[in-house]
Amino acid sequence: MEIGISTGCLYPELTENSIRILTELGFKRLEVFFNTFSEMEIDYLDRLKRLLDSHGARVVSVHPFISSFESFMLFSAYERRFRDGARFYEKFYRAAARVGADKVVLHGLNTSYSSTITNDEYFRRFSVMQHNARSYGVELLQENVNIFRSSDPSFISDMRKSIPGEASFVLDLKQALRAGIDPVEMIKAMGTRLRHVHISDRTAQGQCMLPFFGSYDLEGFIESLAANGYNGDIIIEVYRTSFGSVEDMVRSAQLLDSAVKRISMGAGHH
Repeated sequence: MEIGISTGCLYPELTENSIRILTELGFKRLEVFFNTFSEMEIDYLDRLKRLLDSHGARVVSVHPFISSFESFMLFSAYERRFRDGARFYEKFYRAAARVGADKVVLHGLNTSYSSTITNDEYFRRFSVMQHNARSYGVELLQENVNIFRSSDPSFISDMRKSIPGEASFVLDLKQALRAGIDPVEMIKAMGTRLRHVHISDRTAQGQCMLPFFGSYDLEGFIESLAANGYNGDIIIEVYRTSFGSVEDMVRSAQLLDSAVKRISMGAGHH
């Protein structure tokens, strides 16, 4: 398991500035939030790639800026809009591939949006999108998101069983906690199709904080990931209001890295 960080932690800093700050702090694995249309243009993407290469850093995943629009665009009852939306999403796959990332994150269907589509239809559409994503050499990941259909472990489990070749997941710790779900239950629901992890911490007040700056049992969480056979990236994803100085991010990453190494070594002795 490797530790990385999301450019979302520094939002609304410009994406290229976030990458510059994070790579200069020593981060080598990044999730990049694309925040607007011009950031998917070839010249811009190539500039980002040169910046990353100059610091020996790589983007492992990409987060689209239209997540809040996915319910309407991809999961309404209007099939033609889904087809157009799926085609539009190819811009994100292309952008991800251009900067060297192999994962794109999908939020999916917000439960406050009155969609009549069944879970089976949802899974069919995801399969179509996954097929498109793979043609660009990237994987589309369904994230568990509070107040979305994906917040429910049984939905995730059904998705894994219904489309076993296409279902791939990203587990977001804070989103599970917000939904009142034990993250370990979500790990089990995602099973061997878990491809990516967003990590954060919390206090008794339930805030989203840097890992090891709160009181959540992160070691137990990491142990559960190891027990599930997970060996992908663990990406720190919090908000700019969640911490004071950028040095706090470095300290958090160091604490997280040493916990992961300790637990990985322990897992080898069981």
